[in-house]
Amino acid sequence: MILRRFLPALLLGLSLAAPGTGPAAAQTPPARFRDCPACPDMIALPGGVFTMGVPPGEEEREGVPLALRGRAEPQRRVRIAPGLAMSRTAITRGQFAAFVAETGHTPGSGCWAFVNSGATYEYEMRAGLSWRNPGFEQTDEHPVVCIAWSDAAAYAAWLARLSGRPYRLPSEAEWEFAARAGSTTARFWGESTAAACEFANVADLTLANRLNLDRRPQFTHRCTDGHAFTAPVGSFRPNAFGLHDMLGNVWQWTADCLNPSLDGLPLDGSARESGDCESRVLRGGSWSHLPWYVRSGNRVRGIAADRFATVGFRVVRDR
Repeated sequence: MILRRFLPALLLGLSLAAPGTGPAAAQTPPARFRDCPACPDMIALPGGVFTMGVPPGEEEREGVPLALRGRAEPQRRVRIAPGLAMSRTAITRGQFAAFVAETGHTPGSGCWAFVNSGATYEYEMRAGLSWRNPGFEQTDEHPVVCIAWSDAAAYAAWLARLSGRPYRLPSEAEWEFAARAGSTTARFWGESTAAACEFANVADLTLANRLNLDRRPQFTHRCTDGHAFTAPVGSFRPNAFGLHDMLGNVWQWTADCLNPSLDGLPLDGSARESGDCESRVLRGGSWSHLPWYVRSGNRVRGIAADRFATVGFRVVRDR
């Protein structure tokens, strides 16, 4: 049986200066390292205090539906301790395959796939899809998709065993700190949606032309990134911390249980482990999502047991 969900039911929208002008722009080149041959490339992040969440007026300007506003509020001043590192890109299909081969871990099958019915954006559960076959062509350099939250957490735990270092999924506060990279605009490159294709694989004219989607600006980024579905990781310009694909390409699982707002968020950057833990917070937007979704401060819901052709993950490592 095929199940179908409209976009707002699948991912409920919860909810920084131009590139080269923010406080992170003057930093020295980011330190890049790898803890073991099978480990991903990591970027050492600076510690610091940042403002998490969206400022007044951003959601109205971006066209966020009224029912979905206020979920990235109130803004909070959050401290990220020094010593944190984040994977330079999302985890690739090849990296995930090495984990599966080594451990025998078996992710489930069935995946929510993006479908199009004229001007509507919908998703269908398709039983035959999996991380090896998400319904579109991928190589081992593409981000792994169609994995549940528990699969992502299991991969991070494997890295910790393999390397002897504390790998895990990022908290949503750590994720937003890394995505903003010192910026305060809606996107780390600025406010523009039309500039997205320099920095991110988004729902653009490539996708619209491939699937005959609505080309109006509220539905499609008015630029061409050259990829209809996922792109190889690192295909676009990084942010000021040297991280690629923090916005676009795939949504990214975080460690946090779902809560309806930022009220009560820990101010030390740690994950919230209370709330609706059958759902987890997703960040970053994807190759198929409307422009207002693809923002540094936007928060969305992902049912932890579900798998999506638009969702992957990255990891962090503590000192």
